[in-house]
Amino acid sequence: MAIIVTFDMENTSAARELYETCIDRVTEGRGFNSPADLPVPGLLAHIAAPVGGCWRVTDVWESPESFESFAKLLGPILADLGYEHLQPVVSPVHHVVLR
Repeated sequence: MAIIVTFDMENTSAARELYETCIDRVTEGRGFNSPADLPVPGLLAHIAAPVGGCWRVTDVWESPESFESFAKLLGPILADLGYEHLQPVVSPVHHVVLR
């Protein structure tokens, strides 16, 4: 069962910098232009954008287990940067349509 994972981070400019730093660390500086750029499989879609005064990152993962594998990489990075309190909202997906 696919899941939606959403992180909302206040303060758009600082949050965007946090996002870029996390992406750089997760991909070991290789960049992120495709789900295949992540070191774990299972990402179906990724969106990051400023929304209403915050920075929102929304992912669709093919299963809770695939996200848990990614969270094992992301969690220590967030903790190292002082954002261990940042927790996503996780919801089951009813329907996914991809290009």
